[in-house]
Amino acid sequence: MALATLDDILEARRRIHGITVRTPLLPCPWASDGERSLFLKPENLQLAGAFKIRGAYNRMSALSQRERARGVIAQSSGNHGQALAYAARILGVKAVVVMPDTAARVKIEATRAQGAEVLLVPPEDREKVTGRLAEEQGYVVVSPFDDPHIIAGQGTVGLEICEDATALGLELDTVLVPVSGGGLISGVAAAMKLQRPEVRVIGVEPEFAADARESFHSGQRVSWPAAETGRTIADGLRISSVGALPFEHIQAYVDDIITVRESDIRATVAVLAREGHLIAEPSGAVATAAYLYQPDALPAGRVYASVVSGGNIDPAMLVDLLTQ
Repeated sequence: MALATLDDILEARRRIHGITVRTPLLPCPWASDGERSLFLKPENLQLAGAFKIRGAYNRMSALSQRERARGVIAQSSGNHGQALAYAARILGVKAVVVMPDTAARVKIEATRAQGAEVLLVPPEDREKVTGRLAEEQGYVVVSPFDDPHIIAGQGTVGLEICEDATALGLELDTVLVPVSGGGLISGVAAAMKLQRPEVRVIGVEPEFAADARESFHSGQRVSWPAAETGRTIADGLRISSVGALPFEHIQAYVDDIITVRESDIRATVAVLAREGHLIAEPSGAVATAAYLYQPDALPAGRVYASVVSGGNIDPAMLVDLLTQ
């Protein structure tokens, strides 16, 4: 399969310009100890509350008029669905989103508020229902991660990290990225390695949903049952397996994939809110959790960047995590 090129990612940036937010690279003095320093890429400030709008709009804007007339369908735990609905509303396209019935209520409501039709199904049935409806109704399937336009769009996160690190005069050592289906880490890793190959790219996922880590170390894609991945609080990272195209990128560009504990994820949501003044959902906090609580699992270095991938958290959960 063809890997994303730098030109693909630059073209994606041209497509999404004016639609997405160019989030900054934020210094975190509260997370620096004199030997290490941390910078955050706060994609929780992005439109629709997560990085997903980058890839979704890039994919949607590439549809032909005939494809737009058919409408689009996607499976999503929430953030991709919101992004797809947002892009579809701008472009005047019908959108259907198949979500697990375990999805966060705030994500379901936000997706519907953008005008998408939302169907709730058991987590293990998402892919099957999406495929069946696409065949019956003629919808264009927009994958959350297994698509070259999606990967190129997410790669704009990596472009901006590179640019801001250069502007700030940072000798960046490592970039930490959450892993679910693999679209984000694929794009970020491609953008980083094609410009600054010396920077290490490390994927991070919950230990309860560590299919990507197992795939990376075994050299072949493995799948975890929904009952296993469903144990993690990080609902956006409960995908059973990384996509085929993302796995090609991971093998080519990613240096390692590590895991974090559930307690670390919970604590990091609270730390980001209190110290960083950032609202992050558990899925968006995993990369920062690795920096804070798993330093021995990371490659040695002085300057780290962490992607806070989303902030669509249920208010009641946030209150609970802040008071624990």
